[in-house]
Amino acid sequence: MTQIVTGFHAIEEKVRRALDSGKIDGLSIQLAKTGPRIKKILESAKKAGIPVINADKNALDSLVKVLPEVARDHRGIVMVVEGAPEKAENDVDFDRWIASSKSLENKKQTVIVLDSVTDPHNVGAIIRSCDQFGASLVVMPARHSANDFSDNEIIARSSAGASSYVPVSVVTNLVRAVQQLKDAGFWVYGADAGGENVTKLNFPAKTCIVMGSEGKGIARLLEEQCDSIVSIPTCGKIDSLNVSVAAGVLLYEVYRQKI
Repeated sequence: MTQIVTGFHAIEEKVRRALDSGKIDGLSIQLAKTGPRIKKILESAKKAGIPVINADKNALDSLVKVLPEVARDHRGIVMVVEGAPEKAENDVDFDRWIASSKSLENKKQTVIVLDSVTDPHNVGAIIRSCDQFGASLVVMPARHSANDFSDNEIIARSSAGASSYVPVSVVTNLVRAVQQLKDAGFWVYGADAGGENVTKLNFPAKTCIVMGSEGKGIARLLEEQCDSIVSIPTCGKIDSLNVSVAAGVLLYEVYRQKI
């Protein structure tokens, strides 16, 4: 398959991975203009040996037509990935991950479960926070969620490229997945405005955070699996935080307690 990548962050991350791995097969950059940020990308691409093809704006406009409208702003540079694998390297088999986690009893691990988060901007932003605050795994359901993390350009851009390496597992049954996490020693915390103040909690080494959907929150059966419900103290006039902002705050608090 052919993948079209736009956005400075996402392209920079692809180039960085090529530099680190030495693998540039199928990679090329099409360029319609330059600027300080693009020049830095081109310098790294040259070091990696990635071909750069001069093109015009119309050619780039044609390439990005296959992308969602919000991802079509190429800003003069597009990366083309020919022969992109159907399954991303960071697409994790959940059962295998759980099996390996059980052998790491004393290791600090943080898992975040996204219950039907459908906005790819939110998914990308959460994955970016997972990278910054050391989350071990993101778990998403196979249905009713923006889970196409490996080829969704909105997720790639919102995550600043982190969606290409933060471990992600897409499962058919979130309730079963959370039960498996509990069996592996994880304590499970659901995020909800009516929960216990997060600043009063001491998170264990193995922590799982469950974030509900943008509109309905955490599904009842999944909430029943949570050991505790936690909330973020706020002082604003609206009733709640955006799910990606809330996830970032909770991930930071877990990370802060573990450093």
